[in-house]
Amino acid sequence: MAGGGGRHRCPPGALLVVAAVVVAAAGWVRAELKEEQSVDLIGKNEVYGDTRHEVNVYVKVFTNSPFLVCMDLALSQERIIDPNYFWTGPDGRDLRGQGYVNLTETGKLMLMGFRVSMSGAYICTLSHKVIETTTQEETEIVEAYKFMVYAYREADHAYQMSVRFTTTRCGLKTNGLFVEKLNKILNSTISHLTCHITASSYKCYSIRTPKNGLQYELFVNFLVNPFGPGWEEVCYKIPYDCEDVTNRRVRQAAERIGKFFHQLRNVLKNDFHIVPTIQYVDNSFSMTPIDSCRPGFGKNHHTHQNCASCCVVCGPGTYSPNNEVTCRTCASPGARMYGAKSCY
Repeated sequence: MAGGGGRHRCPPGALLVVAAVVVAAAGWVRAELKEEQSVDLIGKNEVYGDTRHEVNVYVKVFTNSPFLVCMDLALSQERIIDPNYFWTGPDGRDLRGQGYVNLTETGKLMLMGFRVSMSGAYICTLSHKVIETTTQEETEIVEAYKFMVYAYREADHAYQMSVRFTTTRCGLKTNGLFVEKLNKILNSTISHLTCHITASSYKCYSIRTPKNGLQYELFVNFLVNPFGPGWEEVCYKIPYDCEDVTNRRVRQAAERIGKFFHQLRNVLKNDFHIVPTIQYVDNSFSMTPIDSCRPGFGKNHHTHQNCASCCVVCGPGTYSPNNEVTCRTCASPGARMYGAKSCY
């Protein structure tokens, strides 16, 4: 019978099975739990390994990762004799002495100021002894724990908006002038938030209504974009939380535009006196949030299902050249690094 340092497991239910996916951002950890929950794990800034499979960890860029623990949850609650921990990074090099890591004497690893280039596999090898109680015979146990650590960003938000107006008939030059004037007023309403109107367009349709007979309506569509003049300066001042700031500003811009259209009857009388025949259709305003990712990042609900709303760094062999929400696969071998913006 093995004595101290043996791997006796606690009774069923005492130690709980934890899924190998964790999201870390700004000092907090969300653990996805399968089957049962561990009260001990929840609320701690720690992620345990698993010898059966790799553990996925998502770290927001520029923040510190949670502590990666070089053992599984069950072993962490046992006595371990002469433990020795050896960590290697994505390039296979020893992590001891690296300036961007915090390595504790108990084998815990924190990656500090996490950047895209730090994404990849982090492997810890734990060796320890098991001593037979009766014979005092020593046996060395060696176990490896693999953590796949991915950089991620919050998605950039924009708002697709649509609104309708009645007009005297289609084909009038004043219809186009009206939409141009509308864009200028909306831009002036949100410019202080470093947001602007893009992708503005309109179409005119003839519509028969039960009460009013035949009438003509302008269907106007536009996008409220968070990257208006001056946004780079804002992000230069606070690069660590750039998405948080731009998302907050574009949400405020969308709210201001929504308020504008609710008050539009008075606005039309005061600002659009040159085109009084164009009137706002009550309750026609609508907006839909649209997500986009920065180049080198994308969403993948299958691969990163427990960080489905995150823009996760594109893995080797994939790339994202623009603000789409998916990483494309390279047609030929290329993009061997994380966060590629092209295959070359």
